[in-house]
Amino acid sequence: MLSFIIRRLLLGIPTVLAITGLLFFCVTTLLGSPATMMLGENATPQAIADLNARHGFDRPAHVQYVDWLARALHGDLGRSFATQQPVAAMVFPAFPVTLELAFWSMLVAGTLAIVLNSVPTGRRAIVAAITGLNILGVTVPNFMLGISLIFLFAVSFGWLPSTGWAPWSEGAIAHMKHLILPVATLSAYYFGAFSMVFRAEQRDVYRKLYIQVARSKGLSEWKVAFKHVMPNAVLPVVTFIGLAMGQLTGGAVVTETVFSMPGVGRLFVASIATHDFPVMLAISMMVVVAVVLMNILADFVYTLINPQIRLE
Repeated sequence: MLSFIIRRLLLGIPTVLAITGLLFFCVTTLLGSPATMMLGENATPQAIADLNARHGFDRPAHVQYVDWLARALHGDLGRSFATQQPVAAMVFPAFPVTLELAFWSMLVAGTLAIVLNSVPTGRRAIVAAITGLNILGVTVPNFMLGISLIFLFAVSFGWLPSTGWAPWSEGAIAHMKHLILPVATLSAYYFGAFSMVFRAEQRDVYRKLYIQVARSKGLSEWKVAFKHVMPNAVLPVVTFIGLAMGQLTGGAVVTETVFSMPGVGRLFVASIATHDFPVMLAISMMVVVAVVLMNILADFVYTLINPQIRLE
C-alpha cells in the first residue's frame, strides 16, 4: 500500500508540473503584460519597461516559471498585484473555508445518494422522489437554487442566515447554521450525479450470480441491498467523489459568491476581475495538487470498501 501511494505521488509530479507550466504560460503570456495590468492602460512605455525589468517580467516565460516554482516550493507564492499582500496570506486562510464546504457537500450528497437508492422497500415512491431530486439538482443552476433557498429559509422563515461565514470561534451552532444553505445548494447537483452513477452500477450488480445465490439462501432484501449490492455498486461513486472533491477544493465559485463566503472560489473570481496573476496561479496550482491527491485517496478508499480489490 505504501509503495502504491509513493508511486502515485511520483507519477503525479509530472502532471502537476505540466499543468502548472501551461497555466503559467497562458496567464503570463496570453493574457497580456502584468506590468500593464498593474500600472493601467495610461502608463507610459518607460514606466512599463522599468516595472518589467524590476520584477523580471521581461525574461523568457520558462525562466519565469522555474523561478516561480522554486519560490512556491518554499512557500513563497509572490505578492498580489492588486493588494500588494503576500499571496500565501490571502489564499491559505480562504482554503479551509472551501475545503470544509466541499467536504460537507460531498458527504451529504454521497451518503444520501447511496443510502436512498439502496433502500429496498417502497421502491416506487422512493425512485419517484429520487428522480425528481435528480432532475432538480442537475437542471437548476446553483445560483438560482441558492437564491431560492435564501428567500425561503432566510428571508421568509428567518430560520437561517442568508449570507456570510461564522468561524468555529463563534460557536459550533453559528458555524453550522452558516453552512446549511451553501451545503444544500452545492450538494444538490452532486446528489443527482451520484444517484445516476450509483443506480446504473446497481442495476448491473443485481444481475450478478452471487446476488441470486444470496437471495436463494433466504437473505432479506435489506441484507442483499446493503451487504452485497451496495459495496460493489459504490465504487464508481467513490471515483466520482474523488474527482469532484478535488475540483471543489479549488473553489465552489458560484456557491461562495451567492452566499458571500470568504473561500478560494470567491477569491479566484476577484483575481480574474483584477488580472491578479500571482493569486490566479497559486489557486490553480492548489486545484491541480488537490485533484491528484483526491484521486490517490479515492483509490485507497477502494480497498476499504471492497477488500477484493488490490492495488497493484
